[in-house]
Amino acid sequence: MRLEGKTAIVTGGAQGFGGGIVDKFIAEGARVLVADINEEGARTKAAEAGNAATACHVDVAKADSVEAMMIAAAEAFGHVDILVNNAGITHLPTPMEDVSEAEFDRVLAVNAKSVYLTARYIVPHMKERKTGAILNIASTAGLSPRPRLNWYNASKGWMITATKAMAVELAPFGVRVNALCPVAGETPLLKSFLGEDTPEMRAKFIATIPLGRFSQPEDLGNAASFLCSDEASMITGAALEVDGGRCI
Repeated sequence: MRLEGKTAIVTGGAQGFGGGIVDKFIAEGARVLVADINEEGARTKAAEAGNAATACHVDVAKADSVEAMMIAAAEAFGHVDILVNNAGITHLPTPMEDVSEAEFDRVLAVNAKSVYLTARYIVPHMKERKTGAILNIASTAGLSPRPRLNWYNASKGWMITATKAMAVELAPFGVRVNALCPVAGETPLLKSFLGEDTPEMRAKFIATIPLGRFSQPEDLGNAASFLCSDEASMITGAALEVDGGRCI
């Protein structure tokens, strides 16, 4: 029960890594706002947890939607201890010059601008309370970029740098900021990373991971619950690789 009495917002919490984080947070005693652009999915995930979770529709790329999410969290819990910026998208594996401007704008809006927007509306609350933990779900792509995912790689590299910059600025206010860097996992985005989800493509990718498997939602949940708990009170500005050795 390392998160007992804590409250958390998890964006993209309806499924995938976000769903794994929601499940683990609730198992560790937290109350969670499951925020997702897929409102039906968020409601389903929240219903699984009963009174421990509340669903919220959010488009993390839009300021008014993020502000409404914070208001919903304040109304549900009274305060917010933890923010997990998990919502993210990618473009299909494509030569960098062939990614459309619309795709580029959407990837940067969801993966990068969202961190700015959540900070804008949630950081003042945490600074006022002199406590808080923010966790950004980045990627091994931000540390060891793969060809043909150039602008996705760049968005995750941005997130890692933002994490460190936020950590330095917010440390005097008792707010910690860390990142997780998973390798591709068993999530709805897997097909987008592989280009096509076939046994052959899976085997080819897994061959690059020393531990020999994809990341699972529970792997991210376990790491997230530690970094957002008081046990990690001396850890800030870290970008923890949850990648089975992929970046070695």
